Amino acid sequence: MALSLHERWLALAGITPESILLGDDLIARWAEPHRRYHTLEHLERVLDGVDEFGDFADDVAAVRYAAWFHDAVYDGGPDSADNEERSAQLAEAELPALQVPDKQVAEVARLVRLTKGHAVTDGDHNGSVLCDADLAVLGGTPDAYAAYARAIREAYADVPDDQFRPGRAAILRGLLEQPALFRTPVAAERYEKRARANLTAEIAELEG
Repeated sequence: MALSLHERWLALAGITPESILLGDDLIARWAEPHRRYHTLEHLERVLDGVDEFGDFADDVAAVRYAAWFHDAVYDGGPDSADNEERSAQLAEAELPALQVPDKQVAEVARLVRLTKGHAVTDGDHNGSVLCDADLAVLGGTPDAYAAYARAIREAYADVPDDQFRPGRAAILRGLLEQPALFRTPVAAERYEKRARANLTAEIAELEG
């Protein structure tokens, strides 16, 4: 039987009053009603991705903490420009109470900030695992990718089509121009080809 999010958090953070309170707070944040894509389901998918690619990480616990915090602060839509920074600051404020070492807290915060642009440098194994887990949705089945694209559109419901479509297409083209979308060997093998096909198809739809 798959572990619940509560169980996954306690397996990572330990069972203490402080960890229980923080886990409840994080789950409540991810369950906020205004969220359309950055939801509990997305959190579960990213955690699954960390499990899937985690052998590549140097500190998989830091990557798991970063997965929990990476969109813990999420205003939504055009107001979400500083979500990653605020989420990193939340990790820096909360993790020391769980006796997480300072060096690991700093790494968690760095990883959370990295998810803003997914600009992973060569040799950054932790960053590769987190970003691949965050972007694995791009390599889903056509139906799963279509559901993801709809959720993204709903998250920016206040943006009119004549602005959203070219903006979204530009973001997708930027992804396609990267030499590789995925950096861990497992993710590259499983998702790279399908992700490029999905991105190409969405661009055609946006510009059709």
